[in-house]
Amino acid sequence: MDNAIYASLTRQAGLMSEMRAIANNIANASTTGFRKEGVVFAEHVKALGTAEPSLSMASASGRLVSLDQGGLSRTGGSFDLAIEGDGFFMIQTPSGPQLTRAGNFTPSAEGELVTADGHAVLDTGGSPIPVPPGTRAFAVAQDGTLSADGVPVSRIGVFGAADPSQLIHAGNNRFSVNGTPEPVEDARIFQGFLEESNVSPITEIARMIEVQRAYEMGQSFLDKEDGRIRAVLQSMGR
Repeated sequence: MDNAIYASLTRQAGLMSEMRAIANNIANASTTGFRKEGVVFAEHVKALGTAEPSLSMASASGRLVSLDQGGLSRTGGSFDLAIEGDGFFMIQTPSGPQLTRAGNFTPSAEGELVTADGHAVLDTGGSPIPVPPGTRAFAVAQDGTLSADGVPVSRIGVFGAADPSQLIHAGNNRFSVNGTPEPVEDARIFQGFLEESNVSPITEIARMIEVQRAYEMGQSFLDKEDGRIRAVLQSMGR
């Protein structure tokens, strides 16, 4: 395959990956605690010989999670929690511990603090957080200390990854970590609030238009290159 076409196809595939990431961001602009993602492009350069210029190709080599703070929305719910600062809540799932910024929790029938889909929220030591049955006053301090009827019973853990690139999207607004989650000490937890998505719909739509135009430009080049090759083949066949 001609080098120009191969390089263009690689670029087009990367732009399609970026378009899918943008579409997913827009779809989750109202999702509690959602973290937008972007595509990371890498350039690969190969020498073709002393008499020819080098070949440069760009590819979408991965995704990067934006850790920008989302706005805090007051709900007044006793079990609604939001993090201000870095870090995530850690929850126990069948696939192992995962991280989330969505703090719309609830007490379970077993007396534990859980997510909406029933996964246990973990404390600083990685254990489920108890919610004693019959608790009338449930309070959470900004350092994560949880009290039931004025008696401290646990401390909600806030964890993160040493490198944001270690965060792997696991679905359902959760992330797994390529490594061991590390405690985050300087985050503050607010009770009665939920964090909004950190997606700006206007910014994402502007990005979508930009990527679409770049894709159309690449497609136009491929069409012209295909026409050039056809013309050469036809002239050689005469």
